[in-house]
Amino acid sequence: MCRRILWIPIWLLLASGMAGCNSAENSLLQPTSADPVQTTKDQKKALRPFARLFVQDLDHCTLRWATVRYDDKANQWSCDPWSSVPGFPQLDAQRQKLVQMDVVDHLLLVGVRDDADGTFQSGWVLLDTGVRYIDHGDHGHWNFRRTPEVWDQRLDDQQGNPAHLYVYNGKFFLANDRRNGYTRIDPSRYEKAKDGTIRKDSPRFIVGGGNHITLAVVDDKVGYSCWIDGGGPNKGRVDVTPIREQPVSELAYSFYLPHGGIHGATTCASKVFFAPAAGICWVHADVKLEGKDSKPQVHHIDLGQEQDKPRRTGAFTTHKNYVLFTTGKADQAALAILDAQAAQPQPWFVSLPVPAGTQPVTPILADTAYGPLYAFVFCDKVKPADNVQEVLHVIDLDPDRNGRWDDAKLIKTITVGGSAVEGHFGHHDLAFDSERQYGFITNPADKTIGVLSLKTLEFVATFPFEGKPTALCVVGSRETDD
Repeated sequence: MCRRILWIPIWLLLASGMAGCNSAENSLLQPTSADPVQTTKDQKKALRPFARLFVQDLDHCTLRWATVRYDDKANQWSCDPWSSVPGFPQLDAQRQKLVQMDVVDHLLLVGVRDDADGTFQSGWVLLDTGVRYIDHGDHGHWNFRRTPEVWDQRLDDQQGNPAHLYVYNGKFFLANDRRNGYTRIDPSRYEKAKDGTIRKDSPRFIVGGGNHITLAVVDDKVGYSCWIDGGGPNKGRVDVTPIREQPVSELAYSFYLPHGGIHGATTCASKVFFAPAAGICWVHADVKLEGKDSKPQVHHIDLGQEQDKPRRTGAFTTHKNYVLFTTGKADQAALAILDAQAAQPQPWFVSLPVPAGTQPVTPILADTAYGPLYAFVFCDKVKPADNVQEVLHVIDLDPDRNGRWDDAKLIKTITVGGSAVEGHFGHHDLAFDSERQYGFITNPADKTIGVLSLKTLEFVATFPFEGKPTALCVVGSRETDD
């Protein structure tokens, strides 16, 4: 579920436990001149916007936004008051949940799920973030003058209770679990005219997958959608469907993995990767749909055993020709990396120390403005519990900067605030400004958002949040010069 920071004043960091530390020993973050403030109207005029944050509030099942500001001269961060998005639907916090969300250009899509298999009210909401990039050739800047507003939505009993959202080739793909298919939404087809009218896309439904769909779309030509079934006739089933201009695209063919329980899929280097209940499976991408006549050869990657069970993963992250995921628990937990360009990809592992009561989640990547390419891995609570220390691991994927990741290593472990994990919800999230200078982290239990410098890997500010912050998206950055 695509795929994806709350802060408190710095002087509270000692109490909340959100302090930077290296992998060897903790080092409490001391108060600095970067302590944040709540922005008044006069301060807003003086401080230039840095980025705009969109944060899901788990307590109230809504989306809130605020513009974060930074004063270079005073080295001071501030955050405008949190606001509701104009036009955002009033949802039932007892019966509905916001699920995955993502941004393409200036448009954000968020999924909505209900507690009745989609028969109450589920679907999606698309909104304009109000942020634009103005390119001047040798430099550019971000414009924050517009107010966010909803441009389109589908909320009813016909949307199939989505959970997973993907972005492939600049298009949104939202899984409609109870309709055994997924919806393609093209953000480039949306435009607001001077008179306020909004030109909209006509979303297309694509048949394929079932129950709890994970999905890979290759070159916007063919989709691989999975069935999560661990047994029965749909165990290990993957449906292959052409992505066409018709309102509904029909299934071309299906094939089966040797294991069921598929809970992850992605594409990289003309291959498609799947995360079943044992190891990893992959096939060569079939953009010409030749598999209708001869089913694709399924390759399996064994990840070893843990407590007499096969090791597995649940979701992937990709960058260039690499596929990353986490696997294992306790002393066997690791970040796994594989080169998808290899004829027979095999992963290598970076061990991750895991505090008791936590487990690593899907890696989040940042190709920073300062050179290093980092993978960030949260160790979140396995279940609600007291006195559990949650951390964020930082892995330098290419320490010698030679373009190969076989020397990737853990360089820092940072203590973070608390999560509020209940099932799939309540996890930490991390997202970056558009220039990859800072990261913003949600701490759901602490009701804070933190600002992490990608240059120093230290927290530089913390903001309070009105509600329980979970998933977030960050749009824009400060002016850049070449």
